Amino acid sequence: MTLQLSPFSQKVELALIEANAPYRGYHVDLVNKPEWFTSKVNPVGKVPTVTYGGPSVDPEEPSSLSAKITESNVILEFLADLYPDSGLLPKDPVSRAKVRFFVDASTKHVEAPLHDFLRGDGSYENVLKGIEFVQGLLEESGDFAVGDHYTIADACISPLLTRLKIITENDLGRFPVGLGFKLGEELKGPKFTKFTKYVDQILERPSLKQTDDKEGVITYLKAFFVHEQ
Repeated sequence: MTLQLSPFSQKVELALIEANAPYRGYHVDLVNKPEWFTSKVNPVGKVPTVTYGGPSVDPEEPSSLSAKITESNVILEFLADLYPDSGLLPKDPVSRAKVRFFVDASTKHVEAPLHDFLRGDGSYENVLKGIEFVQGLLEESGDFAVGDHYTIADACISPLLTRLKIITENDLGRFPVGLGFKLGEELKGPKFTKFTKYVDQILERPSLKQTDDKEGVITYLKAFFVHEQ
């Protein structure tokens, strides 16, 4: 159960697609949350939420016999465990640890500073510092965050990369006018070559193109994140 424009929901859908997992998606209106969602699925009222097991039922009539899994990064791990042959988590313990660290790092050092910047509450410098930190975790010649296979590390950061591209190409956010463009230009410099190479590669991933709603995100940002005056 997802919100259509949520980056948290998108990362889960990416993992489902990459695992070739059968699933049925259902979009929840968080502005007008259905009573059944908070009473029978997620009392906190957040998305994404995965219901697993139990009988096949209408999403609006969830079964008490199904497990309700919440929090996007927890769901990513759950899916990796559920589909061990998908490669969403490597077999090697060291590589698995690297994937988990990358998920944690992208959440703390990219997601949080970027959202603060978008809202006009955070600094431009913190976004760059966060990206530089995550860039340091990327392998020199790899197309993926960790190793030579798509993992939950890639799924976790991908929705942030699409939104970063939209912000920097359209200057959308509550920050001062032009700062989005400036951020984009800085990321094109030699200091961030490894990061931009990874971004260019991951943005071409079929699963990301399948789940991405660029125009919807742009419309949302224009409606709720106007420039600081």
